[in-house]
Amino acid sequence: MAIIRFSALETVNHRKPVEVVPPAKSITDYFGKNVFDDVKMQNYLSRDAYDHVKRAISRGTPIDRKMADTVAIGMKAWAVELGATHYTHWFQPLTGGTAEKHDSFLEYTDNGSVVESFSGKALAQQEPDASSFPSGGLRNTFEARGYTAWDPSSPAFVIGDTLSIPTIFISYTGEALDHKTPLLRALNAIDRAATEVCQYFDKNVGSVRANLGWEQEFFLVDEALYYARPDLALTGRTLMGHASAKDQQLDDHYFGSIPERVSAFMKELEFESLKLGIPIKTRHNEVAPNQYEVAPIFSECNLAVDQNVLTMELMKRISRHHGFRVLFHEKPFKDINGSGKHNNWSLSTDTGVILHSPGKNPKSNLQFLTFIVNTIKAVYDHQDLLRASILTATNQHRLGANEAPPAILSCFLGAEVSKMLDQIEEQVTNRKMTPDEKTELKLDIGKIPEILLDNTDRNRTSPFAFTGNRFEFRAVGGSANSATPMAVLNAAVAAQLTEFSKSVEKLIAKGVKKDEAIFQVLRELIIASKPIRFEGDNYSEDWVREAKKRGLTNITDIPEAISAFLSESAKKLFKSIGVLGEHELEARVEVMYENYIMKIQIEARVLGDLAINHIVPTAVKYQNVLMENVTMLKELYGDEYGQLSGKRVELIREISDRVTQIKNLVNEMVEARKAANKITPAEKRAKAYSANVFSYLEKIRYHIDKLELIVDDEMWPLPKYRELLFSN
Repeated sequence: MAIIRFSALETVNHRKPVEVVPPAKSITDYFGKNVFDDVKMQNYLSRDAYDHVKRAISRGTPIDRKMADTVAIGMKAWAVELGATHYTHWFQPLTGGTAEKHDSFLEYTDNGSVVESFSGKALAQQEPDASSFPSGGLRNTFEARGYTAWDPSSPAFVIGDTLSIPTIFISYTGEALDHKTPLLRALNAIDRAATEVCQYFDKNVGSVRANLGWEQEFFLVDEALYYARPDLALTGRTLMGHASAKDQQLDDHYFGSIPERVSAFMKELEFESLKLGIPIKTRHNEVAPNQYEVAPIFSECNLAVDQNVLTMELMKRISRHHGFRVLFHEKPFKDINGSGKHNNWSLSTDTGVILHSPGKNPKSNLQFLTFIVNTIKAVYDHQDLLRASILTATNQHRLGANEAPPAILSCFLGAEVSKMLDQIEEQVTNRKMTPDEKTELKLDIGKIPEILLDNTDRNRTSPFAFTGNRFEFRAVGGSANSATPMAVLNAAVAAQLTEFSKSVEKLIAKGVKKDEAIFQVLRELIIASKPIRFEGDNYSEDWVREAKKRGLTNITDIPEAISAFLSESAKKLFKSIGVLGEHELEARVEVMYENYIMKIQIEARVLGDLAINHIVPTAVKYQNVLMENVTMLKELYGDEYGQLSGKRVELIREISDRVTQIKNLVNEMVEARKAANKITPAEKRAKAYSANVFSYLEKIRYHIDKLELIVDDEMWPLPKYRELLFSN
């Protein structure tokens, strides 16, 4: 597999390919080469150390200091063989990216010489400066101490000369300061709750894990053009730009032949990802020009989140090798499809059963229906919280734009599963079931696999769709860290499964047989959650009206959506299963408000600068050209001047009017921003930015985009959509 690179210094039209040939021809020869996985642990650790780590991964037991020293020695020996000279604790603070501080293996000995050393203490825990990371008030500037602690469930890996150790990041007092910690807590909760429910159907089930398969959409933009667009470079999206005459209307890019330079980028990305044990499986063109997608094989949820974050970092680095910059922003170009990160989620047991997949007999299919119904009820009860987990300053541009689900949360199940739930609703009552009713229901449940065989088409307009053996949470944004929506989803389902077990046990205690108790509780849940089920077009106005009648919420304002995290139901949920304490939750919401404010503030500043210092001078310059032309016409033709120059005078007036509008709107936006900046607390400031600042971005853009159609193309200071979208 030859990989072609392009120098970032080459111009857009003159790129010289450089082949980089992987050292092995077969994927299996280098898959996981740079990961300290199970095979490496067996080779580099003692049997006791290996068993110790495996228990820590499977049971969550702590690793003692002596054993950590043994593991560190083996891990360092493996990493050094790959050329590692440094190590780092790799974590995911609330900045939206990753963080790492590199330390050398170098240590002094007692006699003054140096050795390469790596201790269990260095492996298990470090103390980075926590004061400069977002904490929402959990840490003061003068309280710099924070801790990173090793997460053995996500294997260490080597990139370049550095051994990277996935870790959580917590404050001195133990509060979560990262994305990973709440996710791990939620995954622990879903394991406990789902295992308890599985015991009704199979006593051999000892644990349940959440699985995640992410689909990462992104744009590739030529690096030279990227740097010629300050809005792209500073905000990740185009704050101005008129539509190209041709963009995605013909759907000719979707699943089309991958351009050569893009293919070279993807091949190198796959090679580096596979070395890191990231099982990239799929690559293809997406709907919009210059838009693409990669997706891996499903993994355990925590590992999948880490791998997605790592893949995004690889994409940023490798894209430069090929003269590209990668855009993860949910809507980098107006009026064409944006980028999502579809989260395909399911639960599976340690006995190999996928709980959201139908089985081979009525018993296993009753288990399947139990987990389907409880998942739907969790989404219904916590729709506002799930929305808050994905509705960000960047994702708001994409949701509901006829390419992504709307802000209304709903579940698509498909006609056959919906029919089965309706049948249970009709048949199961609080009275004792007759033998005939039991037989009929069990026979119908037994038919589930065959009726689903050709009826698992997905509804691409649905935010939360069942697709045969999993649910697809389609509303997650392309730039997001999936840890937050996955933490919320797993926490919500864990809490619901716990309530389900309690309800079933109450009925059993009253003398109701187990299967009948399960059916009765399922019927109650089916009835209660029915409003969230929708099989139609989520983009239609009819659905907006219907959803309102059903009592479903439709919140598009970001600060209002974020406030769902502080609702009493959210606090109760997170506290009851130990995902986030109230203080942690309040701090996290504070960070969300501040992040929203900063995103809009930066966009407003960038747009104001471009408008006043780039667009207005260019428009005035072209206006002067037209005025000079009119003057010359008047001198040359005299009385015939009016007839000849009329259209030019109209252009001059339009340019003047639009320039005046831009300047006035920019001044108003600046004043609105200044007023908002004086408001406290962050929640009220965020609401002020949403209500009083955000709308100016579109108002100013409107006049700039009109000027783009008027001003001489050679004079226009920024690359246009036709160049940005068709340069690969």
